[in-house]
Amino acid sequence: MEGKNSNTVQAFWVAIGSFSTFMVSIVSAAILSRYFDKTDYGTYRQILFVYNTLLVIFTAGLPRIFEYYLPRYSKPQGKDIVFKVSKMLFFCGLAFSAVLYLCSDLIAIGLNNTELAMGLKYFSPIPMLLLPTLGIEGIFTSYKKTKYIAQYNVITRVLMLIGIVIPVIFFDGDYISAIIGWGVTSVFILIIGWYFKNIAFKDVTEYEKSNLSFKEIFVYSIPLVVASLAGIAIKSADQFYISRYFGPEVFAEYANGFMELPFVTMITGATSAVIMPLFSKMFFLKEGTDNLVDTWCRALIKSAIFIYPLVVFFIAFSQDIMTILYTSKYSMSGFYFQINLVLNFFNIVIFAPLFFSMGKTRLYAQVHIVLAIFIWIFDFFLIKTYMSPIAIAISSTCLHILKTFYFLFVASKLLNVKFFKFFPIIELSKLAVHAGIIAFIVFIAAREYQLSNHPLIQLSIYAGLYGVLVLATAPLFKIDYWSNLLPIFKILRNKVVH
Repeated sequence: MEGKNSNTVQAFWVAIGSFSTFMVSIVSAAILSRYFDKTDYGTYRQILFVYNTLLVIFTAGLPRIFEYYLPRYSKPQGKDIVFKVSKMLFFCGLAFSAVLYLCSDLIAIGLNNTELAMGLKYFSPIPMLLLPTLGIEGIFTSYKKTKYIAQYNVITRVLMLIGIVIPVIFFDGDYISAIIGWGVTSVFILIIGWYFKNIAFKDVTEYEKSNLSFKEIFVYSIPLVVASLAGIAIKSADQFYISRYFGPEVFAEYANGFMELPFVTMITGATSAVIMPLFSKMFFLKEGTDNLVDTWCRALIKSAIFIYPLVVFFIAFSQDIMTILYTSKYSMSGFYFQINLVLNFFNIVIFAPLFFSMGKTRLYAQVHIVLAIFIWIFDFFLIKTYMSPIAIAISSTCLHILKTFYFLFVASKLLNVKFFKFFPIIELSKLAVHAGIIAFIVFIAAREYQLSNHPLIQLSIYAGLYGVLVLATAPLFKIDYWSNLLPIFKILRNKVVH
């Protein structure tokens, strides 16, 4: 039976927290897409792009400190570490806000949108308020109290959604109104975040100073910053080129569609958050690789069991989904969505916790630097040759797939494990083929038979049919979905009972 501290239960609570983040992003995007014209919505998404890009620089890898170091220190010392890192995050946020305000005009020129400058000035106080709240996931996963992650994310994401959409819906506001609402909400999120960080140490009665120095923190975190910067550079290359060469309208279509399936990020993020402290402890105690590889493979297959059926269904019905979410004027987003969904077959491989736990942050950074330089040059070549945003999207997806296989190869060599023992390709292929066959059958049926005039009802019916067929035919492929779903049902049942 799954205990309350089992990895599945811990991952479930992290996933619930991620789900709330996903819902806020989807619901707010769906609402704002309807209330803003494409130019205003594209400008709003450009502001988010700038924020997420610079966030990596100004967080300096500090939120990842918790899940690496807390399992190696006593809890009283952990309290000192959390306070020390949170204080550093506050000053990083202050610097971030200042740079956003002072450089807003330059950024607007770079992205070829003069309207962006004013939006960035209004947005600039938000990083100062939000950065000190980062790292909560790492704290609670280290102490196996991930239900607090779910509580925190649900509370703060609902507040954020309210702050963003109410000025738009009820006061006929523009994207500036949405940003002001976000800023007001961020004040409350800062207070709630600090309260939750203290919850983790409510049973600590005495203060004990840790011997973790700022030098040690930065020796570990700086390569993470470099790797994250390179990762952002890889991700932002296509965003920059599409934004600059095709304008805010095309960028709006791209931004709505070219995203990973949020459920994938939710599940892999939860798994990563849980196994990172486990791996860190394994390497710290110098345990053998057999247990580590077994934990890795079980996590990989379990993630695929949840993810692959979802990915296949969303690929089949991507066009319908984008139209339902953002209206028919964003039907083009369906092509971008379909292209990026292919990546979700491969990015279930969560290699980052493995390299971070081994302390191989420098190697991790070096690979990302090389890939970042390559994609910026290659995308520029594509722009000059084809002048097609679709070509940019395809190249980005292919590069991320190649990156995944390279890291798998390197990890197998470092651990002295055979590649196919480390990457269970037969089990993963079986899941993908099974889901693909069922999706093809349901897709043909959906095109032949219209069961409802309402697109959302029609899609829901076929989603239900797809789910039933996947579960019913799984034994034919020797796939056991139920043993992985039952622990989740038990958790939900226990919450209802209690």
